[in-house]
Amino acid sequence: MSDLSYVRTELLPEQDPPLSEVGVIGWLRANLFSGWFNSILTFVSLVLIYLLLAAILPWLWSPTWNAGSLAECREIIAELGKEHGGACYGVIRERWPQLLFGFYPDAERWRPIVTLIGLFVALAPVLFTDLFPRKMLWFSGAFLFAAPWLMWGGSIWTPVLVAAGLVIGAGAYRLLVPRVGNLAAVIAAVVAPLLWWFLFVGPVSSVLAPVIPLGLEVVESRLFGGFMLSVWIGVVSIAISLVLGVLLALGRQSDLLIVKYLSVGFIEFIRGVPLITLLFVASTLLNIFLPPGTNFDIILRVMIMATLFASAYIAEVIRGGLAALPRGQYEAADALGLDYWKAQRLIILPQALKISIPGIVSTFIGLFKDTTLVSIIGLLDPIGLTGSIRADANWNGIVWELYGFIALLFFLSCFAMSRYSMWLERKLRTDHK
Repeated sequence: MSDLSYVRTELLPEQDPPLSEVGVIGWLRANLFSGWFNSILTFVSLVLIYLLLAAILPWLWSPTWNAGSLAECREIIAELGKEHGGACYGVIRERWPQLLFGFYPDAERWRPIVTLIGLFVALAPVLFTDLFPRKMLWFSGAFLFAAPWLMWGGSIWTPVLVAAGLVIGAGAYRLLVPRVGNLAAVIAAVVAPLLWWFLFVGPVSSVLAPVIPLGLEVVESRLFGGFMLSVWIGVVSIAISLVLGVLLALGRQSDLLIVKYLSVGFIEFIRGVPLITLLFVASTLLNIFLPPGTNFDIILRVMIMATLFASAYIAEVIRGGLAALPRGQYEAADALGLDYWKAQRLIILPQALKISIPGIVSTFIGLFKDTTLVSIIGLLDPIGLTGSIRADANWNGIVWELYGFIALLFFLSCFAMSRYSMWLERKLRTDHK
């Protein structure tokens, strides 16, 4: 009996895709030459890129690393007969320690290097929670007090006593909360460390320092400078402003009228004032309101103002994340019987912070770049140091090389922050697209 079925019973063997649709050729056709208009744009772009590289690369490729002055650089370039001239890298070779460390004493430069390494170690368990054990968070907490001591020096008892203030605050809270209630215990936990820090740390440290003389050589703030100063101000301001921003965002949505209006007033005032104005206040006006003879470190004043400035913007970014959450998340927290702080810690804030990651990182990057504004008030960050370098007769006239080197340092730092934020967003994604 013959088979009259018209449906094929065997599959045809698979054929290789056309060469024009796969590999490099396929990618070029799909992305660069998908039509006549895109083909023209690709051709024009390639011509512009060629002209740009033809002008820049000869200037960058310049064997002037060993030159001791701008005149020597020009002699080397003239001997090569380069049409577009060349960069004078001798200034980078000679002045890179100053651009990185400012006028920090040569014999003590191991301290900012150790501080930078310690910073990476302290941030590792915070930024990469899956890769490092949680026990390392003890080092992160201790580093908060060790870093200023390493940078400024002095008696080791000062950071130890400052850390003891936190222990006093925690002890006051645990001792008073069953007796006077949560609110009064929180107030006592804040007031007790402040009283300890302002009234007792100095006298107790001065008593202990001669008895057990452990410490480092004191380095004055006027010697701080270079990229080290920008990193120091940026890291401290970023870390503290995130905490303050969260508290301000919660305070702005609080049902307590005093807390709400204080938060709103602070946020709106700070957002309405340029950062450079706050820096001038920190540099000049702040001493007017302090008692006579008070020596309030200029770098500490700048850190405070930069932190307050960034915290206001962080608060608005996080408030946007809180507003983006569905009302059902708050109702779910209430249905579980969680109090306010547990609901925020376990349900609300993790989701709001995840939503706010791009805005938070953008604010951090902007703050880190804004640290260059301190050159206007006399601090010698990398931008401020360029003036003194170019004042040297050997390097008078150098511009692009110095600013290019500084731009490269800031680009690497900001690019690392943006890459980390993208990695964190991918890690925290809950969809499966």
